[in-house]
Amino acid sequence: MINDLFDECIEGSLAAVMPYNGITENGLATARYFNRLSQFLKRGISIHAKQTPSPQWLDFQARKQRGNFGACEGWMPSAQTRHMPRHSQRSGSDFLTGSDANNHILSPVVKIMGCNLRDLTSPETIDLNSLSGKRVGVDAFLTAFQFLTTMRDRSPQGDGGPLRAENGKVVSHLMGFLNRTTTLLAAGIKPVFVFDGTPPELKAEEIAQRRARRVEAERIHKEALAAGDFPLAQKMAQRIMHYSPEMVAETKQLLDLLGVPWVDAKAEGEGQAAVMAAKGQLDVVATQDWDALLYGTLLLVRNLMSHGSKQHGRVVQAQKIVLDEVLSENELTRTQLIDLAIMIGTDFHPGIRGIGPKTGMKLIKTHGTIEAICEAKEKEVPERLDEIRAIFHDHPANEVADSDLEPGQVDTKGLIQFLQVERQFSQRRMDNAFDKLREVGLIREGGQTSLFSF
Repeated sequence: MINDLFDECIEGSLAAVMPYNGITENGLATARYFNRLSQFLKRGISIHAKQTPSPQWLDFQARKQRGNFGACEGWMPSAQTRHMPRHSQRSGSDFLTGSDANNHILSPVVKIMGCNLRDLTSPETIDLNSLSGKRVGVDAFLTAFQFLTTMRDRSPQGDGGPLRAENGKVVSHLMGFLNRTTTLLAAGIKPVFVFDGTPPELKAEEIAQRRARRVEAERIHKEALAAGDFPLAQKMAQRIMHYSPEMVAETKQLLDLLGVPWVDAKAEGEGQAAVMAAKGQLDVVATQDWDALLYGTLLLVRNLMSHGSKQHGRVVQAQKIVLDEVLSENELTRTQLIDLAIMIGTDFHPGIRGIGPKTGMKLIKTHGTIEAICEAKEKEVPERLDEIRAIFHDHPANEVADSDLEPGQVDTKGLIQFLQVERQFSQRRMDNAFDKLREVGLIREGGQTSLFSF
């Protein structure tokens, strides 16, 4: 049985086109097995099967010797592997963004968000202070899930859920937004948080698959708690976090009290931000989602709050990506970049089988369009191709008045009531936030509020 499970894992995780759907009869045992397998592999311990090794096992051993076994480092419930180049480098919170946030269930190895454009870019490391005076559109849903997946109950017998006050109110998202927002303000940055709207209909299949993975993870989480396997339960918990409508409303209330503007997107948050940036309403778009470049974001910042911190064993720093430089360095037009992304795979189409970033680049430069490539390679033209293109070229967006982006006032009394009284925030946490605001003149002595003065 274990041999069979292992072979299915290898085939599903590494063959790139064979999805691994898990063993529904005993998800907890399966999760435990792959979790244990992960630890062996990370420690360099060889795994020997009692039965005759399968071709998949032999292929895996070869890949392992080359250091290429990443996709099997963690348990991947119902992993979507139709096009592994798009997913093989993703991880946890990086993947969660926009309306995707409530539907994702992820492997710990998943790192890339949106279409994988990393290899086409030459990011420039930047310091947070370099954005002083800039109006930065921040992906609110992604930001929220970074907090929900990291600020969790990690006690020995904790369920891995978000942190709660003694009165039962979830506070992870509010703790995170308070610290993140005051840090940005203290750096002289003008944040505008952009919240996702209704996802495009073309994304329905993708969302359904993510929801199914989440349901599976919820089941495993429940079984793990019942069995007293708290480490596994906590691992599953970060994959089922839900940024509820109530949490969204609370976040907006907090931002109002801080005097920080926010915007509701008509569809995708990064798309809304890109449209606003094109109009000159934003100077920078801050998100982990590479799709922001496809929407036309001129200046993208990833890892906004990272300053040489280690994540997943590597040093992460804030990076700036300029769209014009990406196009120039790769000798592409934006239209060609979008076609390349569609071939690789986006949230709106799984991509064309057999075409990854390198192959796609050669083909798009040779033939110019997806239609020409499909004709030359005798492949089917993706269904609803023009509709998919239109999502990136002319993304639906809400109109936002310039006056709605102006900073408001810091309401210290309201913040104390909302956070300290109603949600039991510590005095130290409140003092830290107020000190940051006071240092840049957003709070006068005596607790009186002032307008932002950038």
